Amino acid sequence: MAGGSAIRGSRVGAGPTGESERGQAAPRVRVAYWCANRHDTQIAFAHDVEVPETWDCPRCGLPAGQDEQNPPPPPRTEPYKTHLAYVRERRSDADGAALLEEALRKLRARRRA
Repeated sequence: MAGGSAIRGSRVGAGPTGESERGQAAPRVRVAYWCANRHDTQIAFAHDVEVPETWDCPRCGLPAGQDEQNPPPPPRTEPYKTHLAYVRERRSDADGAALLEEALRKLRARRRA
């Protein structure tokens, strides 16, 4: 006699399935989206919900729209800025020179003392 479980070879949810056990399926509408790389994505939505204008492409991550001939453009990415670049945006060269001169003056005063 083989040892084991009485439910050997089955899994949770195994068995006959059908409309009578699960109930009626909600009416659905399928919407096609296209990204800038021409990937086609079919998404099923419930019939009574508002369908979004754009959807993220599951293949490349770009935004996808419903117009195949005119998909949304890829988002523009800003290049990485260094700390110095952010400082230069906030301060003019004259302000920077004044701050440097003040710091040097304090440093020289400490060295003399």
